[in-house]
Amino acid sequence: MSLSMHDLAVPLYVRILEALKATLDKAVAHAKASGYDEAVLLEARLYPDMWPVRQQVAACTSFAVRGIARLAGVPVPQISEALDTFPDLQRRIDETLAFVRSADRAEIDAGPERALTVPWGKEQKAMTGLAYYQALALPNFFFHATTAYDILRHNGVPLAKADFTGPL
Repeated sequence: MSLSMHDLAVPLYVRILEALKATLDKAVAHAKASGYDEAVLLEARLYPDMWPVRQQVAACTSFAVRGIARLAGVPVPQISEALDTFPDLQRRIDETLAFVRSADRAEIDAGPERALTVPWGKEQKAMTGLAYYQALALPNFFFHATTAYDILRHNGVPLAKADFTGPL
């Protein structure tokens, strides 16, 4: 049995993004139950020089969108830039999920061999779609999803491992 690039990428992005949506819902519920402004959680961070939750979610969705767009060989679409509230973040995740789910299977499956030139700091770097997915898109997607989860957990949101991985 062989796996396609679509089968490796799309369900994984969908699963973690749906879990992130549910995690954000739990964050809002926790803030309300604890009697504090949910905006506190949007600005929470693990360390002063790290991005807060809202930017972690934005980066996570950006890597999912760019990962799928580049694998599929299509322009990276614009998604909502609003990050001021939990509904803004939910809307951004919804737009990301809609794009990821709509991506053409055949184009994504052709993606591993596709020649790409991607931003690399202040430069551009040439690589294949597979190298991009393995070295940049997927690790960064997981880094920012994990960091958002960790910040919320650190701030008392009652989360467990299954909240990150999603239901089986």
